[in-house]
Amino acid sequence: MDQMVEALSFALLFPGQGAQTVGMGKAFFESSEPARRCFCDADRILGFEISKLCFEGPEEQLNLTVYSQPAIFATSLAIWEAVKSYCPQISPAVVCGLSLGEFSALTAAQSLNFEEGLRLVQKRGLWMHEAGENQPGTMCSVIGLSPGDCELTAKEAGAFVANYNSLEQTALSGSKEAIEKAMQIAKEKGAKKVIPLKVSGAFHSPLMSRAQSLLGEELRKTSIRPPSSRFICNVSAEVVADPELIRKNLEAQVTHSVRWVQTLQEIEKLGIKNAIEIGPGKVLKGLAKRSSPDLTVHNIEKPEDLTQPGGFIEKLRAS
Repeated sequence: MDQMVEALSFALLFPGQGAQTVGMGKAFFESSEPARRCFCDADRILGFEISKLCFEGPEEQLNLTVYSQPAIFATSLAIWEAVKSYCPQISPAVVCGLSLGEFSALTAAQSLNFEEGLRLVQKRGLWMHEAGENQPGTMCSVIGLSPGDCELTAKEAGAFVANYNSLEQTALSGSKEAIEKAMQIAKEKGAKKVIPLKVSGAFHSPLMSRAQSLLGEELRKTSIRPPSSRFICNVSAEVVADPELIRKNLEAQVTHSVRWVQTLQEIEKLGIKNAIEIGPGKVLKGLAKRSSPDLTVHNIEKPEDLTQPGGFIEKLRAS
């Protein structure tokens, strides 16, 4: 029995900005009372129908940073509420999230309560959007170069590494001039693809310093509790339990690299073979395939994923 429990140890993974899609969470809203309450609470807290934006769009509005961040957060936590209702004994060994997903992960681990997390995410999205207007910048995705070569590319161009997404995919961030230069250098170094990203600012770079400062002030007013599960943070890719260090890392993350590859590697070092991606899309599953093939990621994106015969959730219910 102990071996079975160990084999079913898992990490919870929460996606970040870019995972949003019109219609996300609607099926859970219609089929799960806890998920429905979560969306209704989000509408009340924010003072507008974020649920309607998630379910119906318009897509152009949903894609705006100020809306996409709270929308993904609300959807992810609504799905998590549905999962817990279906499988009450569920207990992750580790929680983590990509960028924005850190706030979802910490809320799932009871380090933040839902209202605190949602209000932080709403303000974070607003301040990142404003920072992008005040200090314009952009980002690009480099595919087919090693993380080390991407670091050299960024340095030569005067840009910054924003996200270590996988061993073959790294996002760079900086001024428009720096990113244009970085894209050219990356091609010269042999990148398979270099893709400009449709973003409203140079996220995870020093150009977000104003947003970082404002978020830091807000975090210092927020109650943060020790997580109920091990939490791996983006900035260091290490397990962090101390609330003060969590607070500092959430602030620093706005201008620092998201070390997602290293986060997955840390999960594997802990001996965990399974992970559950909670939220819209399958981005994290795709990234794990490229960097951590020994880590099996199970997606919970629609209600049928919960009840799939032989699925991971069904195994957890039976354990």
